Amino acid sequence: GGCQERRHSCGPFGDLWLLSFVERSLCLCSAPPGCGRGFSRAMFKNFTSLDKGKTFRPRRNHREGTKRYQLHKFAQATLGTGNLHEAVTLPAGEDCNEWLAVNTVDFFNEINLLYGVVAEFCTDASCPVMCAGPKYEYMWADGAQIRRPIAVSAPKYVDYLMTWVQHQLDDERLFPTQIGVPFPPDFLDAVRNIFRRLFRIYAHMYYCHFEKMSEMKAEPHLNTCFKHYMYFVYEFDLIPRKEELAPLQELIDKLMERDTQQFPKDAAAS
Repeated sequence: GGCQERRHSCGPFGDLWLLSFVERSLCLCSAPPGCGRGFSRAMFKNFTSLDKGKTFRPRRNHREGTKRYQLHKFAQATLGTGNLHEAVTLPAGEDCNEWLAVNTVDFFNEINLLYGVVAEFCTDASCPVMCAGPKYEYMWADGAQIRRPIAVSAPKYVDYLMTWVQHQLDDERLFPTQIGVPFPPDFLDAVRNIFRRLFRIYAHMYYCHFEKMSEMKAEPHLNTCFKHYMYFVYEFDLIPRKEELAPLQELIDKLMERDTQQFPKDAAAS
């Protein structure tokens, strides 16, 4: 599905509002020490409106005892340091494709849970199109069942998207889990396509459901998760076409600028 620039309202907010919430978000995006995914799970327990049954796809788990499970635990531990650049960096001696696979599953789980917070407010009536502000409308196509891009409501788009990602994560040819089975030549392209599309859920949540996230005290967690996501995207060049990031580029730049001041050595190295 393509990202088309259109003048179409999505929620009450537009570009000028985005600029104002960028500064507001920065006041809340710093997570307390030790804020990894363990902290995030504890944080979500406080949301009475979070119904895990409303997430579009079940949580994907790494099988204990596997290399991928070990990498997942390593990623959790490094997140606890608060240094996101260090958290996304490929561990020494590890296979890059395995690292990409582990994190693709983890980010899928994170976004699945985040969207579950606002799922009951993101309806066909409130969000008749999948968009990010007044400029960007996202149309869906998967190249298989839906070959030509179609306009659908935001919840329908997210349903299509999460189902599409789930099918790929379950595909043993694309995401092999057996020891000794190599990743396919098109693995990186597939991961890039997944990350490119998952970004759109973040864009929609920020533009159309940010106020609701804020009311539910989920704003700091949303910001921390998105910043972690973008660090990983930049580290492995997973969204090469920068116009795809345009809806949230202002926020991304501000988040990165703040971390550059906090971790200058990592910024210089990258």
